[in-house]
Amino acid sequence: MRAINILKFHHPLMVLTLSVIMMAGCKKQKEPIALEQQQANEPQEAPWVQLFDGETLNGWVAKGGPNQFMVEDHMIVSTAELEKPGGYLCSVNDYGDFILEWEVKIDTTLNSGMQIRGQIWEKDTSSLYLAGNGELRETSWQAGGIWGYQIEIDPSPRAWSGGLYEPGYRGWLVDLSQNKEAGAAFDPNGWNKMKVEAAGNSIKTWVNGVLAVDTTDDLLASGFIGLQYHEAYHSNQAGKKVYWKNIRIKEL
Repeated sequence: MRAINILKFHHPLMVLTLSVIMMAGCKKQKEPIALEQQQANEPQEAPWVQLFDGETLNGWVAKGGPNQFMVEDHMIVSTAELEKPGGYLCSVNDYGDFILEWEVKIDTTLNSGMQIRGQIWEKDTSSLYLAGNGELRETSWQAGGIWGYQIEIDPSPRAWSGGLYEPGYRGWLVDLSQNKEAGAAFDPNGWNKMKVEAAGNSIKTWVNGVLAVDTTDDLLASGFIGLQYHEAYHSNQAGKKVYWKNIRIKEL
């Protein structure tokens, strides 16, 4: 009895089945190559970078006034003193688009802020300045002065922490008079986690996870980051402190 050569037995169902198996096999070989190519083409997200090492002020420099900052118990601490003018502890590097997070605790008699995209006036300058009381006036600024966007740290009953302020130039850009929820999110007696996202002309801020500001402004694209020191204007402010920790940034 003669054996049947199955390679020459072209039954339609067998031909279809073999074709499907061969096609499936080809896809399985190509998928890993396609996946590797896709992963290689995907942009890599920048890592979080700690701006404060917990031990030193490496990477920071005082600008606009005396250095009123020191490291205590893995925190950056500034102490208000009478007749010691205000200033900033500023990052050595400039930053443009980023997410910045930090934790802060402040005595209720003081005021402070986190400067972003900070600048220094190269010559004497005048501007229209909007004060917190709503007064708009022309103000002069001396060469060497600090200006730029600032995220307010305000433990007073006004409760504008997280608001967007521009010291040394235009004054208040976005206050929290219409955002009571964000104002109430700040704990004047404890630690607060604050966050700002600057991406192009978009600026957003959060106070303990609550959105405080969502606005746009085209004036500044990059600059230094600065921790603000306010001098003691009254004797009851002398010796009071602001504490900073866990300062980190992720560039966008």
